[in-house]
Parts: sequence; C-alpha cells; structure tokens
Amino acid sequence: QVQLIESGGGLVQTGGSLRLSCVASGRTLMDNAMGWFRQAPGKEREFVTGIGWNGVTYYMDSVTGRFTISRDYAKNTVDLRMNSLKPDDTAVYYCAAQSRKGIGSFRRSDAETRAFYDYWGQGTQVTVSS
Repeated sequence: QVQLIESGGGLVQTGGSLRLSCVASGRTLMDNAMGWFRQAPGKEREFVTGIGWNGVTYYMDSVTGRFTISRDYAKNTVDLRMNSLKPDDTAVYYCAAQSRKGIGSFRRSDAETRAFYDYWGQGTQVTVSS
C-alpha cells in the first residue's frame, strides 16, 4: 500500500516562504509523475504544479515565478518551495503521484488533471496571514 505523506505546512506572513515535502511509503516514486494541488475553504481542489518522470515541470499561472517543484533524490521526496506567499495561497496542499514509472510524455493536461494521479496524501495546511 503506497502512502504519500506531506509535511512543512504552517502559518506564515505575507511575503514569507515555506517548503513542503512529500515522501512515499511503500515504494519509491522518484521515477513517477507527481504533482501538488491545493484546496481552499469552499473551493474546488486545484492544480498547483507537477513534475514528470523526465523532470518537465508545469505551474499554475498565479504561482509561476514564486513556487518551485523539485525532487530530492537523497531524501526521496518531492518538494514545493513557496516564496512571496500571499493570503490567496492559503489552502490545504495535497501531494499526488502517478502509479506508473516513466510513462510516455507528461503533458500539461496530464499534470492538471486530478484523475491522472493514483495516489494522494492527506494534505498539509498552509495559512498566509495578511
């Protein structure tokens, strides 16, 4: 049974930074497409960023230039570095992973689609105060 475990959430002031990490238990997912989504109260879960097995990355427009997704092969984690945080970034952040390794191409439409991912974490709260 694969479990994704997020960490690193918390409370930060506007303009601050946080680093979220996602680690998989049960197997390594470092050759799998992975993504981060978020869900604010009363809103749908939305795509934030994704990274393909080959390193290609995609970001939602509002976080481009502020957020960075990366893999830490030493720790077997996928990290989300968030800078210049805004109150609108307040949400529960979820890590997601595709179950298949190194599948074909990783298109933006794949990255943005919740159904593309087979595993999900429980989420970590990020709160940005104004």
